[in-house]
Amino acid sequence: MGVRAALAVHPASGRGAAARVSGTVAERLREVVDHLSLAVADTVDESRELMRRAADAGLDVLVVIGGDGSMHQGVQFCAEHGVALGIVPAGTGNDLARALGVPGEPHAALDHLAASLADGARRTIDLGKVGDTWFATVLCAGFDSAVNERANALRWPSGPRRYDVAVVAELARLRPAPLIVDTDAGRLETEATLVAVGNTAYYGGGIPVCPDADPSDGLFDVTLVGAAHRRDLLRLLPTLRSGRHIDHPAVTTLRASRVTLEPANGWTAYADGDPLRPLPLTTTCVSGALAVVG
Repeated sequence: MGVRAALAVHPASGRGAAARVSGTVAERLREVVDHLSLAVADTVDESRELMRRAADAGLDVLVVIGGDGSMHQGVQFCAEHGVALGIVPAGTGNDLARALGVPGEPHAALDHLAASLADGARRTIDLGKVGDTWFATVLCAGFDSAVNERANALRWPSGPRRYDVAVVAELARLRPAPLIVDTDAGRLETEATLVAVGNTAYYGGGIPVCPDADPSDGLFDVTLVGAAHRRDLLRLLPTLRSGRHIDHPAVTTLRASRVTLEPANGWTAYADGDPLRPLPLTTTCVSGALAVVG
């Protein structure tokens, strides 16, 4: 039996970029799969229902056009149903695509995906899990999750520059908070500004907050910034996009397969760029939880 695929399109992703390329993507996919169904949805609930119907009909691959929020929904479905994920990035950050070496431009990504489908190329990556929710990139809390929240609310500018504007705005509200990071590799109790638990390296549209994170080693990379003053963060910011922030004395890094963040200090955790839940929480790295095309 040949490959049965579904194409999930979130038309609003990338300010309409997903909708604009969807016809081209569908046409190209029909050349390399035996059956293609379409799941065009404007809401998360609608998307999940369309994916479920595709799974009931028999499905090997789910191709998602969109940004990290769209990929996050695709990851939930694929991890739970044993379906491989195909990625065509068309969003603002595209951090999962970046981490997995998928071309950032949709048409180039489509060429890569079509070739991989034709060759039957698959690989498995780890995922993080909090309760019943999976994440593929980075779980963060503190200053960076506040930046995420503000960036998501901004209408201007577009692209990664939104995160830069949000960083400047949130600096004025910066307040360290007590944090316990309890892991299978040790326990830290400190005043903290932010914590990032990375399955992959990137968040915020290409910021390598956990620069050495490898989604196939069965471990999270954790980056913790202590009770940094605003001037410390201002010194850190220029180094973030190069990954050199981990050399700053206020930054601690570690690796672990299980991470608990507590107490309930008013921080809300974000994962894959979307709000997840307030602290406290525990997340576990699940080895080989997701199959990816390519």
